[in-house]
Formats: sequence, structure tokens, C-alpha cells
Amino acid sequence: MLTSKEATRGFAAIGSKPRLDMLRVLIRAGPKGLTVGQIQARMGLPASTLAHHLRLLAASGLIVQKRYSRTVVNQAAFRHIKALASYLMEECCLDDEADQLGCFETA
Repeated sequence: MLTSKEATRGFAAIGSKPRLDMLRVLIRAGPKGLTVGQIQARMGLPASTLAHHLRLLAASGLIVQKRYSRTVVNQAAFRHIKALASYLMEECCLDDEADQLGCFETA
């Protein structure tokens, strides 16, 4: 379970389109992750901009960066991302005594 401070940091990190898109690219890549060069090739961002966004995502806990010799692999932090989504839904429909699960069925 995330604290409100952790949730705020996570939502702030994905509050820009490039970072949200980057996180989605890493989620799509799966647990093997992507190198900085692979992310750059998929997104077309300049290296300095890419590094800035990756730093913010890593600081928020949404991605994990692992160094293998001279290569850095970026991976989506799936548990943290799921916890962030769960944070939004943890009190879903608690005030709706008639149908506490109805909100999960709409959309």
C-alpha cells in the first residue's frame, strides 16, 4: 500500500506526456526492459531530454534502472505501477451502500 506522499510523487512523474509515453513504452517492453538507446529509437527524443525524464521516473519509483557493465537497462516497476493504480481505487464506492462494486463494472 502506498502512502499519499508516494502516490503524489508517482502521479507527478507521469504528469507530462513524454514521461507517460515513456512509461507506457517500458510497460509494453515487459520485464526485460529497454536500454536508453532503444527507448530513444522508439520515442525520437534527444538524449538529454530522455535522461531528464528517465531520472524523474526512476526517482518516483515507477522505473528501475539496472547497470550491466556499460549498459543501463530501464524496466517498468510493475508492482509500484499496480500499487499506484490501486491507490486510486482503494476506496472505490465505499459511500455507495447499494452497490459497492458497481464502479468496477462501468466503463
